[in-house]
Amino acid sequence: MAASRDGNAGKGDAVLVLEDVVAGYGELTVLNGTSLRAARGAITTIIGPNGAGKSTVFKTVFGLLPVQSGRVVFEGREVTNLSPRRLLELGISYVPQGRNIFPELSVRHNLELGATAAGAGIDVAARIESVMDRFPMLRERGSAQASTLSGGQQKLLEIARGLLLDPGLMLIDEPSIGLSPRLVQETFAILQDLRSKGMSILMVEQNAKRALEISDFGVVIELGRTRMTGEARAILADPQVGQLFLGGGLAADAA
Repeated sequence: MAASRDGNAGKGDAVLVLEDVVAGYGELTVLNGTSLRAARGAITTIIGPNGAGKSTVFKTVFGLLPVQSGRVVFEGREVTNLSPRRLLELGISYVPQGRNIFPELSVRHNLELGATAAGAGIDVAARIESVMDRFPMLRERGSAQASTLSGGQQKLLEIARGLLLDPGLMLIDEPSIGLSPRLVQETFAILQDLRSKGMSILMVEQNAKRALEISDFGVVIELGRTRMTGEARAILADPQVGQLFLGGGLAADAA
């Protein structure tokens, strides 16, 4: 599928759909009718210039910012303006940019706190054992204070915490920020492994070129509007996108 400039490419099986979403911070409107789709069982990456509204998309989907108009649909159900707690229960997890761990607590205690949103009847201990099986480093460092982990290990802990609720969709904002090239490679390898196991991932990433290289689909956002969607390889090959957004990598989106 070639890249499309109408924002409606990828009409296959979508786990998440945004339709003409308008949102922002108080009187400041950042998203000006944003529409996009995240494909099931795939990595979809949002790119765009600094301040385009990439991170604002995630905060809006996850109920941290109100949708002024438009709608958000997850698994065929409208979830516009639901609370973060309810969205977690429905199967959306969110790994925000930066470090979001409890540094003074152990790795295991961080995981236990991450499972507090689990519904009644969920075997939390079994879920923790499952993510530790998936990421052996967490088991090895389970009793260690989280602040003693490397930057990449801390990001891994955040991702593992997001997996505890067995989400249908993971939102990951700037997973490589602040990491060395080696740790970036390791983090992206983790995301590819999650995809191979059926996880649907929607990602915002400052290293746009590298992110698109491991993604199935891409979305280009500019001034709060969707400018292009399509297969990641088609977006990578588009000369206009390369000139505007891929030349020197993207800075972290402050919006």
